[in-house]
Amino acid sequence: MSDTTEGDIGTTAAGNGALTGIRVIDLTRILAGPFCSKLLGDMGAEVIKIESADGDPVRRQGAVVDGFSWYFAEFNRNKRSVVLDLYSDTDKDVLAQLIGTADVLIENYRPGVLAKMGFTQERLDALNPRLIVASVNGYGSTGPYVDRPAFDFIAQAMSGFMASNGDPDGPARRAAAPISDLVAGLYCAFGVVSALQARTRTGRGQQVESSLTGGLISMLSYLSAEYFATGENPTRTGNNHPIVSPYGLFEASDGEIAVAPSHDTMVRRFLGVLGIAELLEEPDFKDNAARMRNRTALNAAINQVTRTQSVDHWIDVINKAGCPAGRIMELADVFTDPQVLSQDLKQRIDHPAHGPMYVTGFPVKLSDTPCTVQAPPPDLGADTDAVLRELGIER
Repeated sequence: MSDTTEGDIGTTAAGNGALTGIRVIDLTRILAGPFCSKLLGDMGAEVIKIESADGDPVRRQGAVVDGFSWYFAEFNRNKRSVVLDLYSDTDKDVLAQLIGTADVLIENYRPGVLAKMGFTQERLDALNPRLIVASVNGYGSTGPYVDRPAFDFIAQAMSGFMASNGDPDGPARRAAAPISDLVAGLYCAFGVVSALQARTRTGRGQQVESSLTGGLISMLSYLSAEYFATGENPTRTGNNHPIVSPYGLFEASDGEIAVAPSHDTMVRRFLGVLGIAELLEEPDFKDNAARMRNRTALNAAINQVTRTQSVDHWIDVINKAGCPAGRIMELADVFTDPQVLSQDLKQRIDHPAHGPMYVTGFPVKLSDTPCTVQAPPPDLGADTDAVLRELGIER
């Protein structure tokens, strides 16, 4: 890195990524699909993003700086932009030629739309039997909801995720980040690299699919486990843990601290630091089941102590005792935090036409084939002529 406080990356030399040599044709837009293809591009794949003349709608959303959407930048680095009119037979032929050169095709149309465009699975197999066809959709490609449109908010609602979030006496709450899009995109990328590995044995491609709703359902974790075991819907617990006590936010003299004592040993460490470990000898707090029943009283006893010292004090002493604790950080805190910066989780990209822009960095670290920014997010159609010339097409 060229800066000791944050990643500072222009166009980096290609050729050393884990997926170098893999070509991806990206027919996706908005979020889940572009997140998937971004992950593959970060790993070194060549990603050719096919856009209409209007471009991905995200190009016009969010904060626009010097004519460029930083929301678009976040999800579309390491890609080449090619404008094609896929209602045109001529441009469909161009797409067919690109498919013949590709390893992966990613789409996030509703199920069946790609086939209606003339690219049935049979035709795709004929064009390129080694092609991996990856689809991201709302509900999956079978079942009664297959034709329904879906976005993150709907997936959060229909997966049980939203009903499980919020305060006990309040309404269901969505997660602020578009979590179902991100999970579906991550699963799709995982499926793609798995299919690439399988192809080394079989020589053939296959279909990969992930869905917004299915991805979130798979992430329900202990919530679904408790439901399967008891038949009871989980109750909303706000910042308290649904199956562990004490666990959550506690009051310091100058703010709140997040503390996560996930089992009895950590609970004893936490209460020991506070000087109230003797509570664990009382019947109301002797085990987790008792503490769950009496959580309000236990939290009150903890807050009575934690209010006497600052957030910084408690984070220091609780962590030193071996119990996880942290502060509630705004994004302005996150992206100036020394740990975050040491992990290069804030990256600066120098765009040749729009100047410097900032995006999140790489959460996956590979020692020999690290993720890199090989190219900044592209202007609409910036690579159309170059990519077509590679196919021998002049316009």
